[in-house]
Amino acid sequence: MDLKHIQDLVKMVNKSNISELTIEEKEFKITIKQKEDKYVTAAPVQLAQPAMMAPAAAPQQAFAPASAAPEVKSTDNLLTIKSPMIGTFYRKAAPGNPNLVQEGDEVRSGTPVCIIEAMKLFNEIESEISGRIVKVLVEDSTPVEYDQPLFLVEPA
Repeated sequence: MDLKHIQDLVKMVNKSNISELTIEEKEFKITIKQKEDKYVTAAPVQLAQPAMMAPAAAPQQAFAPASAAPEVKSTDNLLTIKSPMIGTFYRKAAPGNPNLVQEGDEVRSGTPVCIIEAMKLFNEIESEISGRIVKVLVEDSTPVEYDQPLFLVEPA
C-alpha cells in the first residue's frame, strides 16, 4: 500500500462517520482512528463544568473585596461571551500578532474577540454584545468546551 492510498483513506475516514478503519493485507496492517474520540470523552466534562463554575465565582468575589467593593456589585450586571464550540482558544489571530481584545477594551456586536481552532479550522469568534471587556476567563492556547464562558462584558 503506497502513501497516497493511505492519505486518501485518512481523508475518507475524516469526512465520514466512521470512528475506526482497519485494513489488513498479506504482511501489512493499518488502523485509522477518528480524533472525535477526544470529544466524546470530553462531553461528561462539559456537564460537570457548570458545577465547577460556581466555585470559580467565589474566588472572584474573594478578590474583589480586597481590591474594591463596588466590583462585587457590578458583576451582577456583567454579560458573558461563551464559546460556540469545542476547540482550542486563542487570543491572537496569528502568532506574533497582538491580542484581539484586552481587558478594558470596548467591543461592539460583530467585533472579533478570539479564535477557536476546531479540527484544524480556525474560527473567528465575534462578540454579540456591545460593551467593555471586564475579564478574560480563559488562558491563551487552552481547550474550551461548548458554552464555556470566555469573557465577562459590562454592557454599554
